[in-house]
This record gives sequence, structure tokens and C-alpha cells, in this order.
Amino acid sequence: MIRIYLVDDHDLFRAGVRSILQNQEGLVVVGEYANGEDVVNAVRNDPPDLILMDVNMPGMGGIEATRKILKIAPDVKVIAVTVLSDDPFPNQLLDAGARGYISKGSGLEEMLEAIDMVMRGQHFISGDVAQKLTLANFRNRGESSPLATLSAREMQVMMMIIKGQGTQEISDALFLSPKTVSTYRHRLYEKLDVSNDVELTHFGIRHGLIDNT
Repeated sequence: MIRIYLVDDHDLFRAGVRSILQNQEGLVVVGEYANGEDVVNAVRNDPPDLILMDVNMPGMGGIEATRKILKIAPDVKVIAVTVLSDDPFPNQLLDAGARGYISKGSGLEEMLEAIDMVMRGQHFISGDVAQKLTLANFRNRGESSPLATLSAREMQVMMMIIKGQGTQEISDALFLSPKTVSTYRHRLYEKLDVSNDVELTHFGIRHGLIDNT
């Protein structure tokens, strides 16, 4: 059983996530906190397996809380959650030790995929967050990114393709028809000047969207 803390200053968001997770086998929410100070104190007494950590909160925010938590309990896995508006760049949370970074707009399947991958020792960055991170890195180098032409949905489909998910799997996860998924796939080929999924995956590796190790 994976024991989870929810950390967010919005009661409704915590309630929504809790209602989703409590129906999933193998997951249990064992604590809810509205700020960084409270969750840091809770971890001192009873470290969970996983924390879903809001980025922006009054008082101690998600970055500082993540650093403190991982000093206290290095085995705790942290997935940062962002609204993608004025939040810090994702690499600030990743540098602090977070293993995953998802947006509050992520669907159930993406959240569960993030939890599964992080608990298996891997990193997870949702498609829309990955797009923001990659574009920021290009801007910092004074370059333009071909990813700037993609919509958030196209980026989401691309991330699933380069992680090896097939058309039907993407269709089921995103509630799209297989035909629509195929349309997105060929639109990605055209926009990114690739010919197939292998070339698309290599593109993802070159641009830091996935690790080739």
C-alpha cells in the first residue's frame, strides 16, 4: 500500500484528489496539509511513501518544503503539482529533489502514471510541463524551439508516444478515438519533420524530454 500525503492550500483541490485516489487499489491518503510547515513537521513524525506537493502556498512553499523533507526522510518521493501560471520553472523543484512534476490539469491516467513511475524510481514530467520546461531552456540559450508550434494536447500525445504507448492506450487514457490519436500523430510528424515514432522518440531524447538511459 502506497501511503500518500496531499499538500495544497486549497481545500477543494485536496478533496478532489483524495476522492480520486481513495478509489484506486494500492493507494491511501494518510495526511492532508495546507502549507509547507505542517507537512515538514508531519514527515518528522511519520514519513509517507509519496507526497503530492503544491508549488505555491502561503508561508513555506513547495520548493523549500521539498528540500527540508528530503533532508529529514530521503526515501520519500515527491511529485510537485503546478497550475502552470506564475509557478517557478519545473527544474527548480527537480533540483530540490522532486521526482515528478505534473499540472493540476492532469487527468486521472496521467496522475496514476506519475505515481507509478516515481514509486518505481523513475522521473515523470507531464506533457504540458515538459513543454514549458523545454521552451524555457531554449529561451535561456537564445534559441527558438520547434516545440513552440505544438499545442498542449499535441505535446501530451507526443509524450505518450515517445514513452512507448500505443494508439489504443493513448485513446483510452485521453478519451479520444483511435482515429483522432492517429491524426495527432501525423500532425506531430509534419510539425517536427519526422517520419515515424522512432524518429519522434529520438527527437524527444535530443530535446531532453526523455532520458535515453
